[in-house]
Amino acid sequence: MTAVTPHIPRLETERLILRAPSEVDLDADAEFFASDASKFVGGPLSRDETWRSIALMLGHWTLRGFGVWGVEEKATGVYVGRIGLWFPVGWPEPEIAWVLMNDATGKGYATEAALAARAHAYDVLGWETAISMIDPENHASKAVARRLNARFESLYDHPKFGATEIWRHPAPADLVNGGVEAYA
Repeated sequence: MTAVTPHIPRLETERLILRAPSEVDLDADAEFFASDASKFVGGPLSRDETWRSIALMLGHWTLRGFGVWGVEEKATGVYVGRIGLWFPVGWPEPEIAWVLMNDATGKGYATEAALAARAHAYDVLGWETAISMIDPENHASKAVARRLNARFESLYDHPKFGATEIWRHPAPADLVNGGVEAYA
């Protein structure tokens, strides 16, 4: 079968490449989504459910014109996670989301890639605001949100996941002079 991919821009940071999600990510994603760590992002999932989640991300790009990228290390080409922009029907607002594979945590990758995704949302797509939705028990994800200068705003009763924290990112105007992006 020939894969058809919507136009997905490729972004690069100092250490990472943000590129189209791909079926080549399936083994790593399936391993992550079979682990307990996936409980914060809708898991655990079976391998076939994980494959469908990759298709879902590609479909989001097609329907919305933006979405979640597959992220890999520039130096090695190793897939490290899914990070990007998410706004499916039923979501309260456009989101900046991140999921790292278990062996990619603690390296600053989520912050680095989320900064690139947020800059794309603000500078290319013209977003005026963004949120990140975080499980109240996901302390590592809250730490990433704080490094992005996002602030806890409220609780949201997610129809599938229950109580979810909404973290508000700084607006584009708040980042121009001395904001996080100024130093990225």
